[in-house]
Amino acid sequence: MAEDKYTAAGVNIKEGDSLSSYAGMLCQSTYRNSPYLKIVDLSDGHFRGPRGFQLKNLPKECILTGGADGAGTKVVLEDAAGNYRYAGRGIVAMTGGDITRWGGMPLLILNSLDARTIGKKDERVNIAFHELLMGLKETCDSQKLVLFGGETAELGEFVGSDNPGACARYLWSGFAIGVFHPLKMIRGKTVKPGMSVIALREYGFRNNGLSLVRKALKSRYGERCYQVPEATLAIKAAAAPAVLYDRLLETANGWFSRNFTPRIKTHLISHLSGGAIKSKFGDDLLFKYGFSANLPNLWRPPVIMKDCASWLGLSDRECYEFWSGGQGALVVVEEKDAEAFVELAEKFSIDARVAGEITKEKIPQLTIMSKFSGKEFTFKKGEK
Repeated sequence: MAEDKYTAAGVNIKEGDSLSSYAGMLCQSTYRNSPYLKIVDLSDGHFRGPRGFQLKNLPKECILTGGADGAGTKVVLEDAAGNYRYAGRGIVAMTGGDITRWGGMPLLILNSLDARTIGKKDERVNIAFHELLMGLKETCDSQKLVLFGGETAELGEFVGSDNPGACARYLWSGFAIGVFHPLKMIRGKTVKPGMSVIALREYGFRNNGLSLVRKALKSRYGERCYQVPEATLAIKAAAAPAVLYDRLLETANGWFSRNFTPRIKTHLISHLSGGAIKSKFGDDLLFKYGFSANLPNLWRPPVIMKDCASWLGLSDRECYEFWSGGQGALVVVEEKDAEAFVELAEKFSIDARVAGEITKEKIPQLTIMSKFSGKEFTFKKGEK
């Protein structure tokens, strides 16, 4: 009787326990993924039981670190596209990328999934949430990460969507725990003029700038764009899953080498999340150390990104401030190591190319040859 009243209030304990049990099974299947973690399971087989972890096979100088982030409003597009199985890539890309960009290595993932409703067994919405969790598990498998645990909650009307026909309304965030080693940090302090800037290709928006993308879709197809058949391909393109770079960056930095010696010395990594090239590469890193960069050879933006820019009437400068423009990360290496890095990226099925070089100017700046229009422009330090 008490459970019936709670169900009437929007929380189905039975279905919640079923989904949590399923998530617990997925987590347990990842416990041997990392060669650097030992999972201590004290749960006696219960999905809510206690668990812990210990580091192993790592230098004693390693320290723990963490990174928190979320899927953002991309969840609306992923739902409209039915892209549930790949949505977890964004959680891993955003949280793990904030560790590898400093030279670290993520080891495990936790997640928090808040839903309007998870529905009942075999209902479309319930299947969608099972797909989300399975996809996160599969992503952790591919990246040798442990999916350590998480939380799922039904929050009713407190979780919404701008799509009135949405199937799964949810908010999704994650937390990565990993390690740093004092001698393996990559903070940009060793950057010098003449070094090469390598762009790692991205085929979508990752999980950044999607509020602007949704505005663009509505500008082109109307407020009810999710119900417009002609918008289907654009929505699916905008929901493209993020490319994962962590294994490449970890390998280059020697996390899997004997004696943990870097394979390719990396001097700076910029994860092009919110704020993109101007903020994450220029303001946060290069300008701080007084350096500039000339970037004539960035990747072309995805077609959907160019379309959204056109629908909103964005300038080239605005595009590179709001979106990554076709690359998800920029990596700085010595010129002699650039070819080796590009070849290593190929082994991870990641497209990489030299996009430009580090320079030294009187006023730190980024000079970009736009791949939106072919025009050149410059971001300078201190500009609004």
